[in-house]
Amino acid sequence: MTLVVFAGSLLGSMAIGMPIAFALLLSGVALMHYLDIFDPQIIAQNIINGADSFPLMAVPFFMLAGELMNTGGLSKRIVNVALAAVGHVKGGLGYVAILAACVISALSGSAVADAAALSALLVPMMVRAGHSKARSAGLIAASSVIGPIIPPSIGFVIFGVIGGVSITKLFLAGLVPGLIIGLALAVAWWWEVRKENVAPPPKQSARELWRALVDGVWALMLPVIIIVGLKMGVFTPTESAVVAAVYSLFVATCVYRELKFSELFGVFVTAARMTAVVMFLVAAALVSSWLITVSDIANDLVAMLEPLMGNQTLLLLAIMAVVIIVGTAMDMTPTILVLTPVLMPIIKAAGIDPVYFGVLFIVNNSIGLITPPVGTVLNVVSGVARISMEDLMKAVWPFMFVQFVALLLMVLFPQLVMWPLRLMGH
Repeated sequence: MTLVVFAGSLLGSMAIGMPIAFALLLSGVALMHYLDIFDPQIIAQNIINGADSFPLMAVPFFMLAGELMNTGGLSKRIVNVALAAVGHVKGGLGYVAILAACVISALSGSAVADAAALSALLVPMMVRAGHSKARSAGLIAASSVIGPIIPPSIGFVIFGVIGGVSITKLFLAGLVPGLIIGLALAVAWWWEVRKENVAPPPKQSARELWRALVDGVWALMLPVIIIVGLKMGVFTPTESAVVAAVYSLFVATCVYRELKFSELFGVFVTAARMTAVVMFLVAAALVSSWLITVSDIANDLVAMLEPLMGNQTLLLLAIMAVVIIVGTAMDMTPTILVLTPVLMPIIKAAGIDPVYFGVLFIVNNSIGLITPPVGTVLNVVSGVARISMEDLMKAVWPFMFVQFVALLLMVLFPQLVMWPLRLMGH
């Protein structure tokens, strides 16, 4: 009955249009009333404790790094490098989008930031080259979800905090799955454009490629600094967010000089607004998380899934199916906040590696950003590219399909996720 009260109050609140954060608080209050332990002081204390977390300090700095990257010219130069490298092959601009998404994701950690930058830069270019606008926008929307998978990742930070999992290990384990998603998108793009009669841009000379690399080297160095720094233990994931923000600020204002000091206030305000939304969600979710623990909902779910406990693959497939369904109705951050405290006891009881599950969970939630009707990235790309949501939803399906195939392979073959981590001695 406790599960019915919690789920019913949460879904009912969302159904009437209540913001997710307030719906989480209301479901917590409903559960407290049902358990006869209602105390406003407990709610207030959990909200404060929810936001009072050192690892969560990474969120505002990654948000800021993403804004600085987009306004300071780092994204543009990464696209130029990709264009010089692979732009000349058939359908080359699509591969440019995928390659740029993989690199940019190692700068911002946010799918929304990546989608906004890539849509503004590449959709007009792809349309001028003769590609379908809908197909181009669909590819960029699908490519943008690599952002929360390749480290650094805001999604991994939130999952690590809520689930008590090493964020450093999550970061390192997310690298190869992100590249697998990128490869799957490249295959889908090749299939989609094989019959198109679009002349690719002329091949750039070695000198032009070198010039693009030299111009973009400052932007390209940031993911290298972060990955090497994490692997060598130079800084923690939280500190890597500060490094990313400070480095992006320096490059944008002092090296590329595309961001004026007079524009910094607007950049900080935008990053602060996005951070406030995420942090309030996290704080509200901690109330529900505490009550899920107190009310023993997790053990009730473990009992329900007892028949699948003996087969980790079947259990993971069932959980992934649930996450896919939830992802069609909820954004990534609320899904992580709501499901992590419920699912982690099940994962531990089944003997599944929490890092492995965390990567699958975040990959699934990332794909959820382009699943209608509540696909945040779809909305961003639709607005920036000025294309109807209906046309974009039709165009994104082939790319979403191969992403789910890639996720299925990761469930069936855990070594795809875990071998790089073991190779690095973790």
